[in-house]
Amino acid sequence: MQEKYIDETKQGEAFAIAEKPQNSKKLFLESYGCQMNFSDSEIVASILNEQGYNTTLLPEEADLILLNTCSIREKAEQTVRMRLSQFKNLKKEKPNLTVGVLGCMAERLKTKFLEEEHLVDLVVGPDAYRDLPNLLKETEGGRDAINVILSKEETYADISPVRLGGNGVTAFVTITRGCDNMCTFCVVPFTRGRERSRDPHSIIEECKELWTNGYKEITLLGQNVDSYLWFGGGAKKDFKKATEIQQLTAINFAQLMEMVAVAVPEMRIRFSTSNPHDMSTEVFKVMAKYDNICKYVHLPVQSGSDRMLEKMNRQHTRAEYLALINKAKELIPEVSFSQDMIIGFCGETEEDHQLTLSLMREVEYDYGYMFAYSERPGTPAEKKMEDDIPADVKQRRLAEVIALQGELSRKRMQGYVGRNHEILIEGTSKKNPNQWKGRNSQNAVCVFDKLEGQKLGDIVTVFVHGNTQGTLLGETV
Repeated sequence: MQEKYIDETKQGEAFAIAEKPQNSKKLFLESYGCQMNFSDSEIVASILNEQGYNTTLLPEEADLILLNTCSIREKAEQTVRMRLSQFKNLKKEKPNLTVGVLGCMAERLKTKFLEEEHLVDLVVGPDAYRDLPNLLKETEGGRDAINVILSKEETYADISPVRLGGNGVTAFVTITRGCDNMCTFCVVPFTRGRERSRDPHSIIEECKELWTNGYKEITLLGQNVDSYLWFGGGAKKDFKKATEIQQLTAINFAQLMEMVAVAVPEMRIRFSTSNPHDMSTEVFKVMAKYDNICKYVHLPVQSGSDRMLEKMNRQHTRAEYLALINKAKELIPEVSFSQDMIIGFCGETEEDHQLTLSLMREVEYDYGYMFAYSERPGTPAEKKMEDDIPADVKQRRLAEVIALQGELSRKRMQGYVGRNHEILIEGTSKKNPNQWKGRNSQNAVCVFDKLEGQKLGDIVTVFVHGNTQGTLLGETV
């Protein structure tokens, strides 16, 4: 499971959905990066399914190829460019084939794909997916098409996502879009726009529909779920400027999660991603109150050094972060945490690096996503700071962080041994077709032998008798 600790984004993943018999065109849709991109791809598939497109897993069958892209790291963008270059020969063989780029790279690079590199026919930003039918009509006329306009209102709340190629057990439910936090290293505010929250009633209805359709676990999703705030008729980030009545009737993230927990009491509930600046004790209290809310928080910190946190504009200190962790452990003794960590940010000293290692030891994360800093064009860090840490130093520090996380992960996994755990069966183990895989409440992956009568989506009691660095080994009780 070593890759679990160092993968910064998901690689490309193509999905297929149930076909509509009347549809005559084929869509090949591949997603890269964060969970939000995969959720957005479900929205895109839903929109195009109504426009006559069934999906295919084979690009050579497609009339339309779309890559939903990520800009969070340079490596992610390079991967997409390589993938686009593979379609050049296919376009020569199929002159009517349309190739498009969606998502964060589309927003960041805009006309570069069309005018300079001539790799694609279509460029669509994450707030413009409703415009896809009109843009495709332009490409049918032999013209390139682009819409990367960001919106302050778009949440796609009224679009029922087509669940793409999943296991039929777990699903994403997007509750917010965009981010206002302006971390100096991050391109997300520029590619996904300002924060806006989705109507809570549409969220509840989607969760109920998923339960009716056999899903057993949902993840409430957003760039920053803790900033969720709904006033009715629209979302406002600035609570202080709201009227007194709006403030009294506003719904925050903790309240939304409680509403979901009550509405679908047998559904497992997770959430991602959190920002320490916006996380509140109220969220932990709701987690402790409801058994169907999983006891796991992904809480990115990025560095253990206050000096680095200030340069990153993280809006929290090391002490404030640890206070959150400790409060969560007090309210939910069985809670687990994972982290994001940037290694080698501008001006990072050896002392800063050691502070990161000491923070990791103090928190004892279950696992983490760690990567060397890569400068992203247009961010405050790129404009105002020097990327001055040599590559070999970054890699050495990154190796030390990964090694430490490996030790912590093994220790945390050992802590689950010798006990029973409720495991949701999510699929067959990749290594052994005779074993199931699933996760416990703390998000730890467990594998165990299949028994007659068990099926996908069952929640079973498993006694954990052993572990590896990243996996629990068990048997059904």
